[in-house]
Amino acid sequence: MSRLFIDIGSTYFKIKEGAHITQYFRNFDKNIALDLKDKCGDIIAHHDKENTFICSSANGGLSTLIIGLTNSFSLKFATNIAYNSGINIIDTVLYPNIKEYPIPSELIDVVIVVGGIDSVKNIFGDDLLGYLNQTKYSNIVYVGSEAETPYLKENIPDIMILPNIVTNRLQVSEEALKEYLTNLYQADIIGKEDIKELYSLTDNQIYSTPYIVNQTLANLHKSFAGVVDPFIMIDIGGATTDIHYSTDLVDDNLVVSGGYDRLVFKKLGVFKSRESLVFTAKNNEFVYELLNYLNVTENILDEKSEQATKTLMQLSIFLVLYKVSSLHDGYVTLKLERLESLVFTGGITKVLSDDDIESIMVFFYKKILGFKQTPAIVIDKNYEIWTLRSDYVS
Repeated sequence: MSRLFIDIGSTYFKIKEGAHITQYFRNFDKNIALDLKDKCGDIIAHHDKENTFICSSANGGLSTLIIGLTNSFSLKFATNIAYNSGINIIDTVLYPNIKEYPIPSELIDVVIVVGGIDSVKNIFGDDLLGYLNQTKYSNIVYVGSEAETPYLKENIPDIMILPNIVTNRLQVSEEALKEYLTNLYQADIIGKEDIKELYSLTDNQIYSTPYIVNQTLANLHKSFAGVVDPFIMIDIGGATTDIHYSTDLVDDNLVVSGGYDRLVFKKLGVFKSRESLVFTAKNNEFVYELLNYLNVTENILDEKSEQATKTLMQLSIFLVLYKVSSLHDGYVTLKLERLESLVFTGGITKVLSDDDIESIMVFFYKKILGFKQTPAIVIDKNYEIWTLRSDYVS
């Protein structure tokens, strides 16, 4: 029996049966499983649970707060592992300055505490306990110095203790935390009333969509002509914009295996985070020049129309590239001059034409960066990258 692939997105359901992919706009007044069955029940009925594979980004993944001892190791390593596990980070806290950070107002799915190599003692104290006592969270995990474990277990009874992600050689050790976060995401799905019914449709684990996408990248060139390392894949969605990139584009490579890393821009989605996208655009020094280049006025940013959505998608492309370029002091700077190909997937592929995307690339690379050439553009027009994980198609 052929395999059925289902992606539960924040805005659309995507169904792949054979070579055909169909997207269905979600009804947000209905339970996810009921809405899916109403729209695709006949298709689902033709496939057994063993051959039905589901991934989901409908709830934005797990919300995560990371508390670390240093920016250069603790926070950097933990952030890298969380992103590549498909987890969304709402904030990071540098422990020496913890008193300066506001307490999160929302419930956090998981707090990660990290710091120090295993020989370091007396790292954490009452400042950490006071901050955590005021923070609402469902899970907490510690992946720092082994010497701090007794103190934390005594004062935080519900804390999960895992091996340190910072080795004595100041390298990243990711597997234990990565497995924990992946399993926690599955448990979170099962615990959500609007998603757990999906397990009645499949015998397979439901993973986060970004995690699945990251597993496809090494073999992407087999399905898409023109994909050459090093490359970036940009997935512009309704709630967030994700990028997956070849680690050849960075000097400071944290990834132990796979060769591809992930970043999440939670305020650059086109629908659910539209207001923050517009705010970011209005405060970028190059956006008004870009709007003029696109032959639209700044009023387009406040409109609700097809043309406005199209323009916002173009701005998302520009802003993501800007944030990972040498023009912006962000979490990671990519060596865009080395970039061979740029892959686009997500809802953008249904709205923007090749020329729409090309115009942004020309503006950014030639007018802003001053480069003579732009990388090759590859568009996932059928939105199928999420179905190409090697153990799915083998």
